[in-house]
Amino acid sequence: MNARIALCFLAGFFLLSAWADESQPPGSAPTVNAARRPSSPGTGVEIVNIKDGAVVSATFLVQFSVTGMDIAPAGTDIPNTGHHHLLIDVEDLPDPNLPLPKNENIRHYGGGQAEAEITLPPGQHTLQLVFADYAHVPHNPVVKSVPITIVVSEDRVANP
Repeated sequence: MNARIALCFLAGFFLLSAWADESQPPGSAPTVNAARRPSSPGTGVEIVNIKDGAVVSATFLVQFSVTGMDIAPAGTDIPNTGHHHLLIDVEDLPDPNLPLPKNENIRHYGGGQAEAEITLPPGQHTLQLVFADYAHVPHNPVVKSVPITIVVSEDRVANP
């Protein structure tokens, strides 16, 4: 019986570790509810180098900021920490009781990155940040930025 419990524990541990790794396959996410960690009062995230309505080139830099909590890589279980997720053209936030999926519209920065160079096709896009815990689960309450709208122009040199 004890061997069975130990085997289940190890399988769960390796499953969580593999999922938290940035090499997880796109679109993957556990399907079970996860316990949400509290966010510190006054915590906020924002995109600091691009303003709402900006016209940018197809490849551009996005810089992230968090106040009230600290950044820690995915898989690092420390209270009052998390990492950034950039939501691109996402109208409705995913269920905050589940880990954020990883796909082209929800990009994970589980290495603790505070910026990323991204490429988008020409046209209008929305960008929004969500700060989530070590297992990619949004904090309670959800720490998210105000969505901004940008226009990607193939003729434009970046002008945030």
